[in-house]
Amino acid sequence: MEALICREIGDPSLPLSNSSPLLLSRSHPLPELNSPTAVRVRICATSLNFANYLQILGKYQEKHPLPFIPGSDYSGVVDSVGERVSMFRVGDKVCSMASLGSFAEMIVSDEKDLYLVPDGCDLVEAGALPVAFGTSHVALVHRAQLKAGQVLLVLGAAGGVGISAVQIGKVCGAVVIAVVRGSEKRKLLQSMGVDHVVDSNKENLIENVKQYLKKQKLRGVDVLYDPVGGRLMMDSMKLLNWGAQILVIGFASGEVPVIPANIALVKNWTVHGLYWGSYRTHQPKILADSLMELLSWLSKGLITIHISHSYSLSEANLAFAAIQDRKAIGKVMIVLQKKSGPKSKL
Repeated sequence: MEALICREIGDPSLPLSNSSPLLLSRSHPLPELNSPTAVRVRICATSLNFANYLQILGKYQEKHPLPFIPGSDYSGVVDSVGERVSMFRVGDKVCSMASLGSFAEMIVSDEKDLYLVPDGCDLVEAGALPVAFGTSHVALVHRAQLKAGQVLLVLGAAGGVGISAVQIGKVCGAVVIAVVRGSEKRKLLQSMGVDHVVDSNKENLIENVKQYLKKQKLRGVDVLYDPVGGRLMMDSMKLLNWGAQILVIGFASGEVPVIPANIALVKNWTVHGLYWGSYRTHQPKILADSLMELLSWLSKGLITIHISHSYSLSEANLAFAAIQDRKAIGKVMIVLQKKSGPKSKL
């Protein structure tokens, strides 16, 4: 089978060659069913997340021994099942997430880690769902318990997790303020029904949001969703209400902000660190319930997946370049089977 292998730490946006950290193998061994409850899935599409980029650069919090096949969330069709598998049959459409291994034609997972994709859902879109939307759902619904009428401020709102946070915020009935960079991203967020969009390239975040809040007779921001970090996060803290909640999702800016504990004390803020992947180890039921609800929302059209770039395995360096250069608006996907989903447009 074809598989993309990270053979050394380095820049994954380099063209695939002897100098690239990535190698495209066209004769990688098929993964074997390793337990009676194992399921082998023929991958349709796999998502490229910022975490995958950091893994190959060697800058992610979890270090994997070389060589390894990158990849996390994916969708596909069940290819074969272990003798004790009861939840799935060959031909079922499924999605899931893995710590590694989805940048390949086949992957093996235990049946408890797979989720049936509802009829009517596009299979490529289902492959983009688990990490980005799962992160935002657990953060906003489980941790912050976002309520209707609260003000949600989303930084990096045009990225994969940002767009998911915006949509989940609207499903929860929140007043959603989105922060983006660039007019194209601004237009997209406005088209999604966001209550207010700030282009941080052209507008002062603090002044702009304060004017909007005053006009709407709102006191301030109740929940801050931050996958960016850096100066943007520090500025956003000046907009928070007493009792606000801060969701620390990541540091796409490359700068880890320092949240002043004395102000958090006086303002009664709650700071949530959110490492979504660790829920698989510590609270897997929360993760499972979250993804089941998201798949239900996707099938009902309550949320939509915006895919800005799609590539094949042989074009993986271009996919990583789209992440590196901040060209992506929404999700970047690696698509292996272009006609696997009933509504696939690819």
